[in-house]
Amino acid sequence: MNANSLHFDDDLAAFADGAIGGGLSPQVNALISRAGLLRHLPQQALPLLEQARAEAPRHPAPLIALYRFYFYGHQLAQARAVGEDALAIARTALGPNFGDEAPDDDATRHHPAVRFYLFTLKGLAYLNMRLGAMDEAQLMLKELRRLDPKDHIGGALLFHVLNRHEKGDAGDAPSGYPVRGWGATVS
Repeated sequence: MNANSLHFDDDLAAFADGAIGGGLSPQVNALISRAGLLRHLPQQALPLLEQARAEAPRHPAPLIALYRFYFYGHQLAQARAVGEDALAIARTALGPNFGDEAPDDDATRHHPAVRFYLFTLKGLAYLNMRLGAMDEAQLMLKELRRLDPKDHIGGALLFHVLNRHEKGDAGDAPSGYPVRGWGATVS
């Protein structure tokens, strides 16, 4: 897929702009900021984040904020649900043909919506691993490998960790992990 073949309709352009922080109304931005200031009071922060998401349901920023809230609050199942929503929204913004072919290096390295999609896929793979859903993690990592064969997003390390876990080699010696790349063990 050539970076220029991504059809830049208004939805994709808005999503790409939102993935790097643009296009958020001041009201929604204020809700997210207030929630950040109240992170030590999660019962007060969460309603603000939920309101931000309700007011900008297709914008990446409220999803990112809500995902972080759950992730750093060790509520991994809720973080996964938000990540799944984010993946679906990004997939919709990228259009029906996204993923038919792997994005080119330029898109993988620089296109905000493509990178958002790929990083969300990687995050979901990690959450599935943490939650014990290894088959789901494996599927996500295989898709990430297909879309990012040069490992610009860094998903290969998770794949190697998962493979070692499945082989019963869960030792914590990281020396067996490559710094970059999917390696020959990927099927």
